[in-house]
Amino acid sequence: MKKVIIALLALLPLACMAQNTWEAPTVDSTQIKAEQAQKAKAEAQKKLENAKYLAGAVPEIDGKVVFTLDRDVPGKTADEIYSAVYAALQALTQEQCEFPSSKISVVNKGEHTIAARYKEWLVFQSTFLSLDRTVFNYTIIATATDGHIHCTLERISYQYEMDRGDTEGMSVKADEWITDKYALNKKKTKLLKGSGKFRRKTIDRKDNIFGKICKALQITY
Repeated sequence: MKKVIIALLALLPLACMAQNTWEAPTVDSTQIKAEQAQKAKAEAQKKLENAKYLAGAVPEIDGKVVFTLDRDVPGKTADEIYSAVYAALQALTQEQCEFPSSKISVVNKGEHTIAARYKEWLVFQSTFLSLDRTVFNYTIIATATDGHIHCTLERISYQYEMDRGDTEGMSVKADEWITDKYALNKKKTKLLKGSGKFRRKTIDRKDNIFGKICKALQITY
C-alpha cells in the first residue's frame, strides 16, 4: 500500500502539468514597436497634411481673400505665356463642375491680361445616399510679361443649399467665412466644423487650378 501511495504522489506533478494548458500569449515586442512606429508616422503625416489648411493658408489683401500665383517662366515671351494661360483658363470653363456662365470675361492683348469669371460646384462629399456641395464663385486675373506670370484667384463667394426647401441656405463671401478669423479655432490649431470644410476645399481647388496653369506653362507649382 505504501508503494502505491508513493507512486501516486510521484505522478501528481505530471497530472497537474497536463491539466494546466492555459497560459498568457507571448508578446512580440518587435511587432508592437513596429505598430507604434506606424501609428506615429500616420499621425505625423496627418498633422503635416492639416498644416496646409491652418494659420496663414488663406491670404488677405485689404481684408479680401486673394490667392496669388507669381512665377518665373524661363525662356517664354509674354505672348507665349499669354496664349498658354488663355488656353488653360478657357479649358477650365469646360470642366464638368462648371456652370454655363463660366467664361473668360475680358482680355487686354496689349497688356497680356486675362480676366475670367467662374461659377462651379465645389463638392464636399458625394456618396450613393447623399451629396454635399456648394456653388463656388470666383474670378481669375492673369497678367503675363516676358519670363513671368502673375495670377490671382479672388472675389470668392459661396451659395450653399440655396435650392433646398427645408432650409434658407447660405450666401457668403470668402472674406467672412474661410479666413483664419472665421474658419480656425482660437489657438489656430484646428479647422472649425462648418466653415472649415469650405476653407479646406477652396484651398484644394486653388492648388488644382494653379497647378493646371503651371502645367500649361511647363513649370512646377
